[in-house]
Amino acid sequence: MRLSAPVHRLKRKARLLARADNIPLHAALDRIAAQEGFTAWSLLVARASAATPAAKLFAQLSAGDLVLVGARPGHGKTLMSLKLAVEAMKAGQRSAFFSLEYAERDVLDRFRAIGVAPADFDDRFAFDNSDDISADYIIRALANAPRGTLVVVDYLQLLDQKRGNPELMV
Repeated sequence: MRLSAPVHRLKRKARLLARADNIPLHAALDRIAAQEGFTAWSLLVARASAATPAAKLFAQLSAGDLVLVGARPGHGKTLMSLKLAVEAMKAGQRSAFFSLEYAERDVLDRFRAIGVAPADFDDRFAFDNSDDISADYIIRALANAPRGTLVVVDYLQLLDQKRGNPELMV
């Protein structure tokens, strides 16, 4: 379950509620937790603190957000992106993964490495490693994607090497 706001904002909301309704803070916290779908504040906090870095990042995303993951080679950019895709799929959304570097088998192996059974998400995960990948290609491929689809473009530098494709900014 996705929280409507970060925990610190929910706690502030509870403090304001406690003052406004003249109730103990613990009662206000539980009331806020109930609004978020939890039976108690302690369960809400436990769920929020147990979240993985990818889950925490995904919880902060809104439709249309752009996240650029950058690091030196071998530092886990692709793995982090796949973990974000898994979080989207767990939330019932679709994910699309475009890569000029990896084969589908490599991506499925990475899913298994992070403890995910790819078969659980077959209908919500699309992989594309066409040699035609470019900004324009991705735009066409996602034309009918449902709102909230999480898209991973792995390795941006490869996209427009030919310079005959539309610029990435387009």
